[in-house]
Amino acid sequence: MNEITAFSPEGGQPEIQGEAKGESLPHNIEAEQQLLGAILTNNEIFDRVASIIKSQHFYDPVHARIYEVAEARIAKNLQATPVTLKAFMEDDEGLKELGGPSYLVRLAGAAIASFAARDYAQIIYDLAIRRELMGLGKDIAAKASDVSVASEPAEQIVEAEQALYKLGEQGRTDTGFTSFLSAVKEAVTSANAAYQRDGGLSGVSTGLDDLDKKLGGLHRSDLLILAGRPSMGKTALTTNIAFNVAKAYRKGLRPDGTEGAVNGGVVGFFSLEMSAEQLAARVLSEASEVPSEQIRKGDMSETEFRRFVDAAREFEASPLFIDDTPALPISQLAARARRLKRTHGLDVLMVDYLQLVRAASAKDSRVNEVSEITQGLKAIAKELDIPVIALSQLSRQVENREDKRPQLSDLRESGSIEQDADVVMFVYREEYYKEREKPSDDNLEGMAKWQEDMERVHGKAEVIIGKQRHGPIGTVELSFEGRYTRFGNLARSWEQGSGGGDF
Repeated sequence: MNEITAFSPEGGQPEIQGEAKGESLPHNIEAEQQLLGAILTNNEIFDRVASIIKSQHFYDPVHARIYEVAEARIAKNLQATPVTLKAFMEDDEGLKELGGPSYLVRLAGAAIASFAARDYAQIIYDLAIRRELMGLGKDIAAKASDVSVASEPAEQIVEAEQALYKLGEQGRTDTGFTSFLSAVKEAVTSANAAYQRDGGLSGVSTGLDDLDKKLGGLHRSDLLILAGRPSMGKTALTTNIAFNVAKAYRKGLRPDGTEGAVNGGVVGFFSLEMSAEQLAARVLSEASEVPSEQIRKGDMSETEFRRFVDAAREFEASPLFIDDTPALPISQLAARARRLKRTHGLDVLMVDYLQLVRAASAKDSRVNEVSEITQGLKAIAKELDIPVIALSQLSRQVENREDKRPQLSDLRESGSIEQDADVVMFVYREEYYKEREKPSDDNLEGMAKWQEDMERVHGKAEVIIGKQRHGPIGTVELSFEGRYTRFGNLARSWEQGSGGGDF
């Protein structure tokens, strides 16, 4: 039996009959009736509300079918009125219970003013979301009560988070096609942000001047891959950037009128290799200038320990969030990133490192698994509108070459990584290799040459940009202080007063 019998004579809520009386599902039949009436009397109203509601958002199934028929006709540039809809709905059993085609005429007679249409559409949409939330809650409860080996609670939590986030994203009306005028405005806003910073950056600053100049900062929706062989300093460089971004965080009003980070940003760091404690020790080693091995052993003087504690106190309010859960599936990683953005905000996401992330399901080859992971990371960057920096290992073939500077072909499972990334960077420290080429003490000529080479490369590192979708490739030179695992701006002899290692 259908729920609606007639419009209420006093203009209040319509009477509800049948099963609906015993239900507590939120709905507003009168709002549905009046919005449908407005559409049937003025088809232009449909275009105003089509981005907000769909047929499934109507509580009454008859109203949903009326909306569908009207939508189909309007899409073909045909009139949708009580007269034209009559032919399509004469045999509708639900409409017959409401009085047949004459119900369509009564809908048109109850039409609201066109300026109120979006408000009514929003009311209908909000109530539909409430009903979906209730249904989702019942599904979660039902799955949780089904105790079976195949139904893991952790997987159920991820599914529930994904379903909730998907539900939250449904209401967005800014998706789909964008006019060129709107795109131009965004481009001008981005260029203006860079101009206001003296032509510096349109993205988030890494705190490393030369790297910023080459990249223009960390751009929203970009996936950046930072690769290197072990002991090159991938994690150190990433923690340095995380430290710089979080330390510079300032909240305020952005040029587009929204509230958020006007400098620096909130950083999320997935540390799949090191524990949160180890990562924090690295950051504090850099900030306090106390060598990390001394921190680990507790071998500090009173002055060093005081510096360490002061740095910890200064940094405790910085928005750097660390998740050190090992072997995270890409689906859970995405869910946790969404949750962080929802609760604390998120401006930059870092993943250390890519090969330790698990694919959502087992694949026939490792290449396909890595492809799913890189596509997932790129999807996170676009969905959350943030830069994502993911670390990656390099294959051993680098070690077999005389020139050990890495290149794109050295990436493990390189096809998908190279394809999905907007920027691919490599960390290279020649000093690391030169140290292992030390000749024997009796080879005086070789020792002199080795010492000269060591002096040339000591304390220097290179970030090689092998791919950049929106800018040039090339090499950026940085300083590196191994004691503090710290990268910095390289001091040049012609730049007076510049200090290497300053941020």
